[in-house]
Amino acid sequence: MQFLMSRPIGNEDSRRNEIRTPPTFDSSTASIAIACTGVSKRFGARWALSRVSVEIARGSCVLLSGPNGAGKTTLLRVIAGATSPTRGAVHVLGDDVRTCRTAVRQRVGFLSHASYLYEDLSAEENLQLEARLLGGTHEVDAVLEQVGLRDRKHSRVRTFSAGMRKRLSMARILLKNPQVSLLDEPFGELDRAGVASMERCILELGEGGRTVVLATHLIDLAANVCSRTLVLRAGLLEETT
Repeated sequence: MQFLMSRPIGNEDSRRNEIRTPPTFDSSTASIAIACTGVSKRFGARWALSRVSVEIARGSCVLLSGPNGAGKTTLLRVIAGATSPTRGAVHVLGDDVRTCRTAVRQRVGFLSHASYLYEDLSAEENLQLEARLLGGTHEVDAVLEQVGLRDRKHSRVRTFSAGMRKRLSMARILLKNPQVSLLDEPFGELDRAGVASMERCILELGEGGRTVVLATHLIDLAANVCSRTLVLRAGLLEETT
């Protein structure tokens, strides 16, 4: 993993920033899963991300750490193509997220704070619908077993606790079997059994040269599955360990 120190964006050089072109990512670099170059994101007057530049190798499991409000969710959303950076560029598996958003989304699984589950469908029906959208053959029962929800597969999602919804959302990602998985607070709202199940799921998502980036402030839990750490503070990528 290569890392470049980011600097805050100040008013005094804003004009230079408007015309600066980020370096071009070499899409032939097969060992790189994610490349962020000078990525900044502004909401109104506030910069949520400030010149974040980092490369994440294929086959790695990376912890994105930092306090609440540090910019972790925003960075994952930018990488996933859910929102566009104000400045800079992001490439996922060689594709520019701005110009190849559909291709990127097909190969990326994103576990976000929003579950995007259908409340009036059962757990099984939610996954069957996802499987139809993905095409091919998918073992819905096996995935439900993996996340510990097989005995509740006929229950409507509206009856689920927050932790159960998190596990069902992870089941959708397992069905998709993505090349890159972006997980936002995967351990949040889970009990001990749920945490153990989530750890096993994350390890599976990282098999076969696939890439996982998970954002959490629960560093002790993430240490069981991650080999690298990035730290965000106030939108700045400060250090790696």
